Amino acid sequence: MTAAPALARRLAHAAGPVLALAAALAFAQPAPADYAQARQRADADEASLDPATAATLRDAQSRVLDAAIAACATPAADTSPFVVVAELDAGGTAARTWREGATPLAICVQKQIAGKPLAAPPRAPFFVSFELSFTP
Repeated sequence: MTAAPALARRLAHAAGPVLALAAALAFAQPAPADYAQARQRADADEASLDPATAATLRDAQSRVLDAAIAACATPAADTSPFVVVAELDAGGTAARTWREGATPLAICVQKQIAGKPLAAPPRAPFFVSFELSFTP
């Protein structure tokens, strides 16, 4: 009979992570199916940030975007507005991207952002958007 309480303790201890995982899965949102869903998630995630975290993330986005524009810009580029949404993993890497806008510049910038590290987000997945418009 002494083995039963020990077994019960081991099962209860093991159930903790399982219950935590089940709770997390219950609240997890499905992956976005398209740009519109990804953009909604980015708007909500970015709005949830405290000012210091938002500033850190904006600085990281600026660094990645500056490098992308430098790699993609051409003298006669179509500078129509576009948006790239990125899903960040726990380490802050752009694991998936979506784009609104089909210019060569938009496509190139999306490719440059994909896989790049930004800043570690407060939770993962975390969605951010890069909104670009150009003035003459």
